[in-house]
Amino acid sequence: MIDLARDANDVTPRRRFFGRLSGVAVLGLVGFMPKPLQAQVEAARADGPDWPGALKGRHRQVVDAYETNAGFPLAFAHTFLAPNESATAVIVLRHGAFPIALGHAMWAKYKIGETIKIIDPETKAPATKNPFLNPKPGVLLMDDMALDRLLANGVVVGACNVALQVQSKMLAGNAGVGAEEAATEWAANVVPGITLIPSGTWGVNRAQESGCTYCAGG
Repeated sequence: MIDLARDANDVTPRRRFFGRLSGVAVLGLVGFMPKPLQAQVEAARADGPDWPGALKGRHRQVVDAYETNAGFPLAFAHTFLAPNESATAVIVLRHGAFPIALGHAMWAKYKIGETIKIIDPETKAPATKNPFLNPKPGVLLMDDMALDRLLANGVVVGACNVALQVQSKMLAGNAGVGAEEAATEWAANVVPGITLIPSGTWGVNRAQESGCTYCAGG
């Protein structure tokens, strides 16, 4: 005779057991995935990392950089901070602005300036290096809008992992490598101090939830 009461009482424990088992299985499989894919799967299991974290300052603004726009997203962050005694700026580099997050070597190897039509203000030709990173004095409209200076001044910068995956795949042929190798190399060459985040739109949302007003970077 089937004990219906016992069977009913066992349902929840069984579900919990198999739920834990499936969770362990997923965690085990993640170890065999390529690292960029691992990051996406891990982010999908939760709400993502604690980014941008606790922001200091009375005034807070996020610059949504979705195009390089001659570096103006960086300029907007600088001009927001300059007149404020107590402020924090957050920049989200996504979509067409993602290459700003990459070091010089990636710009040269993957022909980023030539392919995406980004002009170096110093040479007036397609950029073969990141023109917004460690530029010579006087090259940019304002020296303090340089990426390295903004990072040194406490600006929080996040770079979109979705843009990294899409653009590295698109430009992999320029370097004669496969899409997975390109993505791995790009991730390893994100400028120190910049955080690779699940997506740019995710980052804009998290910055606003952390008290930032919104500025379109273009």
